[in-house]
Amino acid sequence: MALKTGDTVPKFTAKEASGAVFESDSVIGKKAVIIYFYPKDDTPQCTAQACGFRDNYAEFVDLGVEIIGISSDDVNSHQEFIRKYNLPFLLLSDSDKALRKLFGVPSAFLGLLPGRVTYLLDKNGVIQMVFDSMLGMKHVKKMIEKLTE
Repeated sequence: MALKTGDTVPKFTAKEASGAVFESDSVIGKKAVIIYFYPKDDTPQCTAQACGFRDNYAEFVDLGVEIIGISSDDVNSHQEFIRKYNLPFLLLSDSDKALRKLFGVPSAFLGLLPGRVTYLLDKNGVIQMVFDSMLGMKHVKKMIEKLTE
């Protein structure tokens, strides 16, 4: 079952780009969070999406929202992606795809690509919006629209 608007995100752990273990309850349930799943580091759409979140990061912070990106890339790939594009937010490695399964993120293009889905959580960890589109920049715009409506 895919997580949907109104659901509370269950607790989870994953590896941060630094190699440290991220525990979801360190952030989720304490402040609003955008969690976005994307297919692969350093590909055109994924880079545009990450840079869009980066370029608007100050606005998200001003709105009290933290951003977390998740893909199946390993920590080394995430470290390079963060360094190359000066990404100011966490990237988590989901190499075993357990988080995709937990959230119910669907595959795209007949199952050939991991899906691109963004979740907006309120400060209680309840999903306020789910946005599913393979066009990376639409995710940033939709999150800003929802947060400022």
